[in-house]
Amino acid sequence: MPGFTPGRRWQPPFYPFKREPFGHRLLAAVERLVKGPMFGCRMCGNCLLQETAFICPMACPKGTRNGPCGGSTPEHCYVDETRPCIWYRIYERALAMGREDKLLEVLPPIDWDKAGTETWWDVVEQTRKVGVRTFIGGMLSRNRVRRIKNWQSVFYPVRQPDWWQGDDKYHPPAYEEPISGLERRLRAGEFVVTAEVAPPVSTATGKFSRNVEMVRPYVAAVNFTDNPSATSRMSSLACSTLALQSGAEPVLQIAARDRTRTGLQSEVIGASALGIRNVLCLSGDSGRMGPAPMGRLDVLDLDSIQMLWILRRMRDEGHYLDGRQIKFPPQVFLGAAASPFASRPEFQAIREHKKINAGAQFFQTNLVYDPDGLEIWLNELAKRDLLDRVYILVGITPLKSLKIAHYMNDQVPGVSIPAHLLKRLEAAGDGVVEEGVSIALELIEAIKAKEGINGIHLMAIGWEDIVPRIVTEAGLLPPDFVDPASEKAAEGTIPA
Repeated sequence: MPGFTPGRRWQPPFYPFKREPFGHRLLAAVERLVKGPMFGCRMCGNCLLQETAFICPMACPKGTRNGPCGGSTPEHCYVDETRPCIWYRIYERALAMGREDKLLEVLPPIDWDKAGTETWWDVVEQTRKVGVRTFIGGMLSRNRVRRIKNWQSVFYPVRQPDWWQGDDKYHPPAYEEPISGLERRLRAGEFVVTAEVAPPVSTATGKFSRNVEMVRPYVAAVNFTDNPSATSRMSSLACSTLALQSGAEPVLQIAARDRTRTGLQSEVIGASALGIRNVLCLSGDSGRMGPAPMGRLDVLDLDSIQMLWILRRMRDEGHYLDGRQIKFPPQVFLGAAASPFASRPEFQAIREHKKINAGAQFFQTNLVYDPDGLEIWLNELAKRDLLDRVYILVGITPLKSLKIAHYMNDQVPGVSIPAHLLKRLEAAGDGVVEEGVSIALELIEAIKAKEGINGIHLMAIGWEDIVPRIVTEAGLLPPDFVDPASEKAAEGTIPA
């Protein structure tokens, strides 16, 4: 186990994909020998140890370089239960060392041309640009602000190359009018409902289209999952396009697990051209959760925060990651997932803060069954002055059976169902379905009353026909709601 990283190295170190000069190879060998035993260094070519409390984030099996995933727990990594969650440990140490502010900087993905090479030479080169005497003099200064500025003059350009330029600041959208119908409703102060419709597992779209048509009048937008549990289904892009054709407003979900930076940019340009205006950026479930044969787990090109940063800059600054200008940039309302119960609320608030800084305009949360626990998370966001910078839609899933409830509580990362709710379902016997609906309605009523909540995200998980009932009985019908039965009756009176 590395001396300063509380977990064994996840994978062996990288080696360069090209032949390096002898001096660079020698320096890389020394860096590998020193940082390997100390930090479990994988030689990523862009060392982030100073920003991650001297715990290497490359020990994360999901490759997240900007914070924990939604499955973070204090006990273990959900991908590999024999290891601790490395980001939980990073947060613990950063707070103990008073380096919490370092965790908010949006850090870049790996430049694979530099993977396997040393970082030290980049530091030497940047020190030369600043001036060796200037740098040493600045570090010896008694003025703390000058020392920090001097240090940053060398290390910031090394970890933040020109093609990335990440920072720890909030970047409000660079446009005035709402981009999507969902954004328009949220800006108008409407308490909205969004819902998921499960993508089909084949090319047949009949049932899928009927489900979209069924929920469309009751919600502001419809989400389409992107291969949840790392299991293949029809793509979210195809489902979103079909939804548009049915008159529904889609939310395109994009999982980082299955995307390269090239594919991400290409897909969103195409989605925007098709008229898809809402994009939800996710890290995605680990391939460990998917069926056999399992795909690679060790190399993820992007995490969800990097996705947000890339898409926000494409939209607001009009250029690709490689610097090429986009004459007609994509028009997208950017969302992200939030996990109020994945780990300590103050840790999750840091993660959410970073997502907002990167570009998230709305959150759809993981499942919530504890409104009081949600309040604690909201208070942590309020301490960071975030509630006015993001719209929050709280995730609700009606529990159709006790078996499903136990599975969610025991197997789904970031989800916890209180014991008293499990007892209610158990006591309901044959009436468990009605009890599940009652619980969902009670949760919605409690959540509606909380300051900072802007809506509900219904995840019916194959039970789409319950959505109209829940929305109606919860008193959440849209202001422009038209009863589908009346609409069809009216259409039938129109002469052919």
